[in-house]
Amino acid sequence: MRSGAFFFILVLVPGTKIDAKNRCRPAGTERRWAGIERLSKRERHQKLIQLLDENPFYTDRELTRLLKVSIQTIRLDRMELAIPELRERIKMMAERSFDHVRSLPIHEVIGEIVDLQLDKSGISMFEIRQEHVFSRTGIARGHHIFAQANSLAVAVIDAEVALTASAVIRFIRPVKLGEKCIAKAVVRPRGNGKGQRDRVDVTTYVGEEKVFMGRFVIHRTGGAKREGGVDVADRH
Repeated sequence: MRSGAFFFILVLVPGTKIDAKNRCRPAGTERRWAGIERLSKRERHQKLIQLLDENPFYTDRELTRLLKVSIQTIRLDRMELAIPELRERIKMMAERSFDHVRSLPIHEVIGEIVDLQLDKSGISMFEIRQEHVFSRTGIARGHHIFAQANSLAVAVIDAEVALTASAVIRFIRPVKLGEKCIAKAVVRPRGNGKGQRDRVDVTTYVGEEKVFMGRFVIHRTGGAKREGGVDVADRH
């Protein structure tokens, strides 16, 4: 035997098949991949557009899971459809004409506001970075998740001053390093005739999964007069 020569033995597990390219695959893999390939390119493009219409905050990696294709395929599909990457989509949303925050300075809102209709609804995005997590677990500290929701609940109120009077919150699952939290707030006027307080429901998602829910009671002063005799300082 020549010096440096070596041999290797291929051991096949029962049920394993060798394909045309001499790659070993467990039995049944063909059916699984065949099911994935049934979605034509045109159908996949239509599904991609539909998914991003429903939730423009999907990452490429989340789209690979939903469409069951590689991340390279997702990126090529986006290029063909002229769909920008997530960061650009967020930037485009933020540049749209939406109401300006009145109740606190914009830099005091935790996360980036991407949609805001005062006294109606709002959306913000907050990316979990190294400084937001516990070093040993990579799990976000709860007060960051709460702060995003609470500041959005205040920001959505059309008043010069808005303060949190009370909150009932629930952490549904831990949020991890690198995940993007999408908080969605809806204002629900209490209709008590006093107009000093409103309820704001905030739900935070990572992808399609709920990670946090909060019900905030927000006290307002110096607000605009609204229909129904609710709260009412004039703006000058």
